[in-house]
Amino acid sequence: MTTKPLRRVVKVGTSLLRGSPERPTTAVIADLAASLNRARRRGDAVALVTSGAVGLGCATLGLARRPAEVAALQAAAAIGQGQLMALYQDAFAVRGQTVAQVLLTRGDLASRRRYQNACRTLAQLLDWGVVPVVNENDTLATDELRFGDNDTLSALVAVAVAADELILLTDVDRLYSGDPRHDATARPIDEVRDLGELERLSHGATGGGQWGTGGMTTKLAAARIATSSGIRVHLADGRDPAVLDALLAGERVGTVFQPSVTPLPDRKRWLAHALLPQGSLRLDGGAERALMTRGASLLAVGVVEVSGDFRPREPVRLLSSDGRELGRGLATHGSDELRRLIGRAGVEVVHRDQMALTLAPNDS
Repeated sequence: MTTKPLRRVVKVGTSLLRGSPERPTTAVIADLAASLNRARRRGDAVALVTSGAVGLGCATLGLARRPAEVAALQAAAAIGQGQLMALYQDAFAVRGQTVAQVLLTRGDLASRRRYQNACRTLAQLLDWGVVPVVNENDTLATDELRFGDNDTLSALVAVAVAADELILLTDVDRLYSGDPRHDATARPIDEVRDLGELERLSHGATGGGQWGTGGMTTKLAAARIATSSGIRVHLADGRDPAVLDALLAGERVGTVFQPSVTPLPDRKRWLAHALLPQGSLRLDGGAERALMTRGASLLAVGVVEVSGDFRPREPVRLLSSDGRELGRGLATHGSDELRRLIGRAGVEVVHRDQMALTLAPNDS
């Protein structure tokens, strides 16, 4: 059982918030508010990352399917966002709990200055005992500034607030070795300790349904972001309100992803997970070993290919010779100049202090 106050981020997706005839959206949100309010009264600081704006907008318009066009999605979000926040405000208000709406785009976290501002704002709300209700700003976000799914957003919010735990509520009871709907041999996985294991699991994970943009793949990616930052992650069934109560009380439910024993420091968390890479650098085997085993800076002599169009100090992905992402960092030179410098000895391309490795060393 929980013995000390914790800082927690809870994520709930569209598949849960759409509700059912037996449990409509208002009931789902009321149960969420009740559970989170109980945690607040025990002293926990809680932030909620929610989907649902587009779904509510579509329901208001009577649309049978989620739109595919960006403009239609943004318009549906504009209709649904106010409705969604009103539902949360009403549900929390009857319990005496203040909430705050926080809308973010990827660009808000990709800029170091804006990322720090977001961290300070969220921290202040939590210090005031307010529950931030966080959603992607779907009405304004363009394709290149979108998170793409709220699983990723929830992990980045957990990193931003230095959370102890991230709780991902979904419509399955836990992680399985395969899709139990189609694979009779799929076995439940109660605990994941190894980031390399997490990476291997993600290759076989399948996506979500019509109304969501997530699925198990994005939840595993979110778990990687959070655990590498020292945050424990729980994946559990949000259809039963008793499950969230149990998790918030410190019980083991669903699948737990244990945090890394060597979490990334704050700036490297931002480098690894919040940036929007503008290109990539493919490395030879020697450069890969120097980065992964010696913590070296990347030199031009170890670069074999430059992809994308970027300027000095813009973020790039660092790739192994077989295309795996090793890490991310800020390039010291723009892409055009780097293409001329490929293979040259003694020229620094990414300084180790401006680099964060995203692949576990034992997977390299």
